[in-house]
Parts: sequence; C-alpha cells; structure tokens
Amino acid sequence: PGHQMAVSPDTEYFPADWLGAELSGATLGIVGMGTIGYKVAERAKAFEMKILYHNRNQRNKEEESAVGAVYCKKIDDLLHQSDFVLLSVNLTPQTHKLIGKRELELMKPTATLINISRGLVVDQDALVEALQNKIIKAAALDVTYPEPLPRDHPLLKLKNVIITPHIGSATKKTRRLMMENMVESIQAGLSGRPIPNEVL
Repeated sequence: PGHQMAVSPDTEYFPADWLGAELSGATLGIVGMGTIGYKVAERAKAFEMKILYHNRNQRNKEEESAVGAVYCKKIDDLLHQSDFVLLSVNLTPQTHKLIGKRELELMKPTATLINISRGLVVDQDALVEALQNKIIKAAALDVTYPEPLPRDHPLLKLKNVIITPHIGSATKKTRRLMMENMVESIQAGLSGRPIPNEVL
C-alpha cells in the first residue's frame, strides 16, 4: 500500500498517522529452527528482537546463546507470545496444515504470520478467515498452495496480506550455489560417495 500511495497519480499528501510495527524489542517465534530458521534468528538478533523457537529437537546451549533464542517445547507457548510467527519447516505429514484455525486463534490479534516454508503448512481457508475477522493482524507469504493462487482466491483481495512468488532464495548467487550443490551431489551419488547436504 505504501508503494501504491507513493506512485499513485491521485496522491496529494502522505498521511502522518500511518504507522508500522516496531521490530526492535518485538518477539519473533520461529517454527523450525533448522539451517534457514537459525540464519533468520541471527538476523533478528541484529534487530534486538526476542527470539523464541519450536523445533523437533532443541539446539545446544551455545547455539541458543549465540542468537539469544529460547526453546518452546510446545508450539502453543510460542504462538501465545510471538508478535511475528515465522514458519520455516519442511513439508511432511506432521507439518501438513500445522497452522490451522486453532493455532491462529492462539496467536495475538496484533501478530503477523510469515510463511517461507511451503503453502500446505498453513490451512489457507483458516488463514483467510483469521485475517478477515482480525484474529491476527496480517500475513506475509512467500509460498501458497497452489502457486500461483487462482486469480479469484480471497487471499489476493485482502489488504493485510503480502504475497511474493516463492522468491525467498531468488538471488543470482544463491541459485548458482544451489546448482553447484546439485551437481556435486549427483557426482557423489554416481561415484558411490556420501551425498553432501542429503535431506533425510
């Protein structure tokens, strides 16, 4: 909306009372503290955010201390306390629709849900309802199901949603590294060596 306001030919002034959410001091709840989740935590620490995380396994104390992260054994505890909830999990039968109506209702009405994992980790019908009824404040989605959404999908019409086309890793350097890792893995597999970065 800010971009639209800035470039619109109809704009005559910028409203002075248009305020955003403060990151410094806010609580970030990371669901899935793997490699990506941990990298996000490192960046969030620079913004002086409080970091909670929920993961299958608790990280060691040194890793937690390095980013100031606190482990939540129950996802419910993380959802209750977080101003921003970041989903960074693999899509598995256990994480399919991990965030549904019940989980959204546990979140603060001022909270934002951020999904950088896979669209099916979130029950999108429940998310639409939660956003329409102000159960949560907003959502930022780099992933949806399907991709792209049908052009008449209600998520595309909501003003409290930002959707990007699955471009979280879309930089030239990252995509080149991904291709190099893929070639390295293929070569290792063909020669009978252990496959680097194998997903188990």
